[in-house]
Amino acid sequence: MADLCETIRACRLCKERFAATATRHAPRPVAWFDPGARLLIAGQAPGMRVHASGLPFDDASGDRLRTWLGLDRATFYDTSQVAIVPMAFCFPGYNEAGSDLPPPAICRETWHDRVFASLPNLRFRVIVGGYAQRYHLGVRDGVTQTVARWEEWWPDAVPLPHPSWRNTGWLKRNPWFERDVVPAVRGRVKEILD
Repeated sequence: MADLCETIRACRLCKERFAATATRHAPRPVAWFDPGARLLIAGQAPGMRVHASGLPFDDASGDRLRTWLGLDRATFYDTSQVAIVPMAFCFPGYNEAGSDLPPPAICRETWHDRVFASLPNLRFRVIVGGYAQRYHLGVRDGVTQTVARWEEWWPDAVPLPHPSWRNTGWLKRNPWFERDVVPAVRGRVKEILD
């Protein structure tokens, strides 16, 4: 497993693609998983802060996500319990308007089959954001509609909105999420990791 993480961390498939973005950055894959993990966090792609630190969800989004899951930092970053596998392992960059670019499909196509084959103990999948929901759940609805149907995938998986500060308005417009979904998720995570 360490070899697969190291192989992914050495990947430079998107070097030219990232050099052509507004951020003109080099690849820095953030691979964070171990075969013993029982909980999967499936997200979109690292942001700029994670690109700099090399630690997944090392930002305000991660703080919010850990609150939703009821996990402290130590447990969240314990790869023997939690695997963090985004749709792309690298920060994809910003476009000219300063918005995040989508995760390049080549990352998923190159690595996901091998990564998921190496994670035999997964018991609960937390699917964060639209890109991950389309891939893992096969949905084509928007995030709101998918998250509202969360019980369809329960108890094996749950779709969540992205925990970004940009979604604070979404949380205010959809109070059912923190009232109904978050407590169920916390309970399931505790059950899986205890």
